[in-house]
Parts: sequence; structure tokens; C-alpha cells
Amino acid sequence: MSHVVIQALVPIFFVMLLGYFAGRVRTIDNHHVGEINALVMDFALPASLFVATASTPREVMIGEWPLFTIQAAIMLLPLFGWYAWQRMRGIARGEAAVQALTVAQPNYAAAGLPIVAALGGSGATVQVAVAIAAATILPSPITLLVLELSGAKAAGESKAARVRRALRRSLTKPIVLAPVFGALLSLSGMPLGPVAHASLELVGQAAGGVALFLTGLILSAQPFRLDGQVVVATLVSNIARPLLVVAIAMLLPVPSDLVKISILLAALPSGFFGILFGVNYKLESAASGSMVIASTVFSIATLAVAIGVLYPR
Repeated sequence: MSHVVIQALVPIFFVMLLGYFAGRVRTIDNHHVGEINALVMDFALPASLFVATASTPREVMIGEWPLFTIQAAIMLLPLFGWYAWQRMRGIARGEAAVQALTVAQPNYAAAGLPIVAALGGSGATVQVAVAIAAATILPSPITLLVLELSGAKAAGESKAARVRRALRRSLTKPIVLAPVFGALLSLSGMPLGPVAHASLELVGQAAGGVALFLTGLILSAQPFRLDGQVVVATLVSNIARPLLVVAIAMLLPVPSDLVKISILLAALPSGFFGILFGVNYKLESAASGSMVIASTVFSIATLAVAIGVLYPR
């Protein structure tokens, strides 16, 4: 199944390299990417997430709650663990939050969809949508909250008022609200409607490609460093996350099919949400960029092993 991994990861590298090249030759200013980031985080990705969750049949959405729970657990544990470690090392809250999300959240959209579809057919992509919903409903708001709190304090603002303002701003982001409203629509049993589906899907189709291009563009302004921290982050992302699923399956009565897809999703390389969130808050994390590159390269081997063990043919 190594060809499945190659076919899924090569397009990721290709689009990221396009963005990297565009930034290096200054076709696009790689230090001022706020507008492109707004397109991705405020319009394209929310539209894509809303369609994915709202289009999921109600009974399927309810039946996938164990997958949602497992994926939430394998993201939240590394998220809190990495953040605490970085804070103990004296890293600023915003940088620690961006790194933590990069380590904790797999690249479900760009890498997960083609791999899961190749192994389980188009119907299995519903499970990717559930995993994406778990990512955007839980670790993403937590990261946004920390980034909000790490910003400048308004004059005369109390600590309680600052927390309330940060909560309001982080929980009302389109990237957070879209999957929540989509899941609620799915659970209500109401159809999205063909016109709304087609309209939002057209906007959402740009999400994956533009997000990867933007990631490459951001990375073009930063040096790649393969240091001890990046190595540890890669091991956590590519090996520790899937092993967490194995540990959960040993403790709880989880069906074998659910264990397989959960391990596969957990073994995906690091995603780009942390980097894009950082850009929103004028925080460009060179460490997070290096983590994404290293994790994606290393996943060629780790994903091939995972697929070979889980889906032998």
C-alpha cells in the first residue's frame, strides 16, 4: 500500500512547494499573507467543514460518537502535554499554543481524505469529517483562547473581563462555528438542500489547496531547523498519537474496525492549523513550520507501516 501513501502525500508536498517557491522568488509577499489567511480561515475552510458535517446523515453522525471521542482524546492529551512542557521551558504562551496544536492535530483534510478514501471507499470519508469536527470543536478553540489571552491587555481591563473577551472572540470564529452548526443541522435531520450544498461546496473546494499553498508561502519566510525539539515533536505526532489509540483500545471495549480507522487517522502527519492560527495573531512560528515538514516527510514511512499492519492485502 506504499503507493497509497505516496499518492496522498506527493500532492501535499507539491502544493506546499509551489507556495514556498512563490514566496522565495517574491511573486507573493511572504511577510504579508493576512488576506490569503483570512480567505482560508474565515471562508473556505468553514464552508468546507460545514458541508462535510451538515451532509452527514443523522444516524451516521450519532453512530460515529466513539470515533469523535477517541480522536478528541488523542489530540487533547498531546496538546496539553506539549503546551505545559514548552511553558516550563520558558516559551511564550502564544508560541507554545501554536506548537502544541501543530503537534496534536493531524492533517485530516489534506492527507486523511485521500488515504481513507483509497482504503475504505468514498463512504469512509464521513469518518474523516467526524475527525475534522473533533479537531475544530475542541483543540482549535482552546488554542485560539490562549492566543487571545496572550495578546495585549486593554487599558483598565480586569482579568475576568479579559477572559470573557477572549472566550467570546475565540468561540465565535467561523472555523469553530461552522462544524458546530453543521453537526447540529445533521442531528436535526434537516437536509442542507442542493443549492446551499453546491454553493458552499464551491467555496470549500479551495480550502485544502489554498491552505497548503499558504503554508508553503509562510514557510518560505522561515528557516528549516531539524533540532531535538522538532525530532521529539515528530515522534509524538507520528508514533505517540497512534499508540495512544492502542492504549485506549486496550482499556475500553472498542470495535476492531473503529480501532483501525482511529489508528490510521492518528498516524497522519501534523496539520497546518497551528501555523495559520499563528498568522492571524502576527505570530510566525519557525519551530511549527519545521515540525510540519519533518512530520510529513517521516509519515511516508510511518503511514506505510500503519497501512501494512492495519489493512494487509
